[in-house]
Amino acid sequence: QVQLVESGGGSVQAGGSLRLSCDVPGYIASSGIMGWFRQAPGQEREAVAAFYATYGSTYYADSVKGRFTISRDNAKDTVFLQMNSLKPEDSAMYYCAASPRWGGPWYLPGQYQYWGQGTQVIVSS
Repeated sequence: QVQLVESGGGSVQAGGSLRLSCDVPGYIASSGIMGWFRQAPGQEREAVAAFYATYGSTYYADSVKGRFTISRDNAKDTVFLQMNSLKPEDSAMYYCAASPRWGGPWYLPGQYQYWGQGTQVIVSS
């Protein structure tokens, strides 16, 4: 059973930055797809960003473009989400997701085979 482990969440004031990390299996980090999703209380889980390792492609939700950056450290089998210029509406539980192969649109949760437990991000105004 693959277990993804996230870290890096916390509390920050609006305009601040946080970096989330997620350890993934090496075979996924090298050629699979890794994504970040978030879910605020009472809302549906939404896609934030994804990295498709086969082509080095990145994908972002419109709401985070220009502020968030997803990247991968292949040597450490870790995927990062650098979050800058944070807004209160970015507050949510953030989940790492991964799959060894592309299974469809990056923004659909059903395309990801493995999930982490989540890390909380709170942005105060």
